Amino acid sequence: MARRGENIYKRKDGRWEGRYRAGYSDSGKAKYRSVYGHSYAEVRSKLAPLKLSAPSPALNCRLTVKELFVEWLSAVKLRVKPSTFANYQLKVEKHILPAFSGLRYDMLTVHLLNSFIDKKLRSGLSAKYVSDIVIVFKSMSKYTAKIHGFRNILADVTLPKPQKKNTTILSHSQQLQLCRYLRTNQSISSLCILLSLYTGLRVGEICGLKWKDIEFDKSIITVNHTVQRIRSASKCTRIIIGTPKSRSSQRSIPVPEFILKLLKNYRRNDNCFILSGSEKAVEPRTLQRRFKSVLKKADLPSINFHSLRHMFATNCLQAGFDVKTLSEILGHSSVETTLNRYVHSSMERKFACMAMLESIAFRSLMPSELSSAAVTKPPVFQEIKCR
Repeated sequence: MARRGENIYKRKDGRWEGRYRAGYSDSGKAKYRSVYGHSYAEVRSKLAPLKLSAPSPALNCRLTVKELFVEWLSAVKLRVKPSTFANYQLKVEKHILPAFSGLRYDMLTVHLLNSFIDKKLRSGLSAKYVSDIVIVFKSMSKYTAKIHGFRNILADVTLPKPQKKNTTILSHSQQLQLCRYLRTNQSISSLCILLSLYTGLRVGEICGLKWKDIEFDKSIITVNHTVQRIRSASKCTRIIIGTPKSRSSQRSIPVPEFILKLLKNYRRNDNCFILSGSEKAVEPRTLQRRFKSVLKKADLPSINFHSLRHMFATNCLQAGFDVKTLSEILGHSSVETTLNRYVHSSMERKFACMAMLESIAFRSLMPSELSSAAVTKPPVFQEIKCR
């Protein structure tokens, strides 16, 4: 009978199979091969010499985890955006080094990493954030395998499975209420909030818009910049104005005519930022605070500014947008991101869909009843427009 840990098992075709480690890939992941036999004893005898002669990974590394991270950060700084580098640096200094700083790299084990992951999860961090921390650790380990030839110890570490976060969005009637308030209490901040609801622009992209980015004669806004606050090497924070988060995020978006008419009332010099009215940008958290204040004054639930982007995507699909077009407007690299992250089905939408199904499925059975029945129609995107 096979014993636990021997990696020998009986196949469905009646033969026995045994697996052994035959080496390691360039990334440090173990590679396995198999031997076969008509009995457990035969396979076990074949495996014995192969296991003894199996190559051992190069683990004679006297560098510490901290030393390797300093080296990796210096290398990665040359090829990523400042905001991305600041994100990596924060995770390394705040989470990874306090746990592994002085430890020699070759003393790392999968067990140690799993314990680290479990501790972070129990501390209250989300599975998504912990996964991001481990991905940074994995990137350093992969770099170490490539540059120094040491085995990628983290290759076999499994990331915690993130739970899908439910984003709170306003109902159709609440969106109408928000629009009415914004139109009644006009300001450049109100207009920028309305612009996000009708274009799906991110808060940093709104803050980075300049008047020269708007082609009024073509009704197009071009997204060229985004504003972010990042942490510098001195652990202070600073505002940077850079390119959007990805190449697909640099995009041109058609803008509803009624918003363009409102924008013309605030038009300034081409080099001025729309939100600030000057050549100095307003930072995202300032606009976020203004949005919270608007919600409070409009007697609406408190939601994040990013929820406007979610509402825009959901409204577009309910209005009949095809997913590819919507994905490009949002600046996504794939339609999967659009569908998985930015589309939300409200209960009223579910009722409307079920009503449509009912009208199709039972029209031939009960035509008289259905002809007189009121079928709930899904809310249409254009209805949100406040006149």
